[in-house]
Amino acid sequence: MASSPATDGGAAASLNVVKERVRQAAERSGRDVKEIRLVAASKTKKVSALRQVYDAGHRCFGENYVQEIVEKAPQLPEDIEWHFIGNLQSNKVKPLLAGVPNLAYVETVDDEKIANLLDRAVEKIGRKPLKVFVEVNTSGETSKFGVEPPLCVDLVKHIVTKCPNLEFCGLMTIGMLDYSSTPENFKTLSNCRSEVCTAIGISEEQCELSMGMTADFERAIEMGSTTVRVGTAIFGPREYPLKEEQ
Repeated sequence: MASSPATDGGAAASLNVVKERVRQAAERSGRDVKEIRLVAASKTKKVSALRQVYDAGHRCFGENYVQEIVEKAPQLPEDIEWHFIGNLQSNKVKPLLAGVPNLAYVETVDDEKIANLLDRAVEKIGRKPLKVFVEVNTSGETSKFGVEPPLCVDLVKHIVTKCPNLEFCGLMTIGMLDYSSTPENFKTLSNCRSEVCTAIGISEEQCELSMGMTADFERAIEMGSTTVRVGTAIFGPREYPLKEEQ
């Protein structure tokens, strides 16, 4: 049975392969690779695997579960830019912010309640404003989280006008699992961005797009993504050493 990149010491090498693929995708689409953020999605991976990637010079990591990120973050250097990229439950907001002082982004704000809870928690802790993305369910799958596209603008307006401790940065989505309709999903997110920018009076360059994972990140870059969340291609298959949050 073949070892995963994380277990055979090859996570750093895999990172470099992914970075080159990102560069080539950017080149194909006439974009500057510096415009694209690569989030190393480290769900279920051990701290030692993250450390390999950190030691290779990478600083941007994403976690899906509060339980994992609050355990890992204190064991790793403080200059990591942590992204929370999983569904965030109401009762996990305070533990997340308290447990990860260097949390940079929450990419999965999908309703006003979570936005309000994050806003109040940031104020109570007294930390700098938290950067957030609004998650949009572009595929219409009931298994996916995210606000429906027609309601996206209203949620963004709420964050911008009612949540002074949050900094709206962009939109995020997950394409369909079979990836057959992923370009359509990515186009939907791009359309949402256009509507949001018109509604709140900002340029499209001021509204990031977080879309694209291991199976589709190159297509996402070609379609305008500014953040790709890549796990398996860097760390190998997920290992699930921890129970997923219910």
